[in-house]
Amino acid sequence: MARPDKAAAVAELSERFRSSTAGVLTEYRGLTVAQLKELRRALGEHATYTVVKNTLTAIAAKEAGVDAFDGQLSGPTAIAFVTGDPVEAAKGLRDFARANPQLVIKAGYLEGRTLDAAAITSLADLESREVLLAKLAGAMKASLTNAAYLFAAPLSQAARAVDALRVKRETETPAGQPEAAPEQAEQAGAETTEG
Repeated sequence: MARPDKAAAVAELSERFRSSTAGVLTEYRGLTVAQLKELRRALGEHATYTVVKNTLTAIAAKEAGVDAFDGQLSGPTAIAFVTGDPVEAAKGLRDFARANPQLVIKAGYLEGRTLDAAAITSLADLESREVLLAKLAGAMKASLTNAAYLFAAPLSQAARAVDALRVKRETETPAGQPEAAPEQAEQAGAETTEG
């Protein structure tokens, strides 16, 4: 690999492997340029689909510490490098492959873990990160609302009880007479029992 252009290609691929959270290796034999363009759009904005040379890709993957493609690099090869939500890219690949059986999903990696084609399809069946976060937020809001209700109910009952005692006390004290202080009430009670 003495040629500078090959060394630059390997360095670029190595960097793409390192900077992506996921990658999917595909064989695109039989797809037209227009179909590849359509596939790139289907992957979403956080994924790129790059046609690669097998030998250079093997070297770059090894340099980046990615072993998911060992033994898989043959035929016309392209990789979907994912920097965002891997579910969106997996759905785009799965749906495109259903409509265009020439696209073969071979293998992939996700945050350092190796994935086979079945795992990538399973990943596509998940809901997107945004949907899962929205559901989590909704569940948390409902839980907090329920907790607030459960917490507020005893407090409001206590407040009503205190208010009822205040009203009762006001109605029992004769109008115009000041309410006896607690010490005076105790002395009055003691004198009544002695006399």
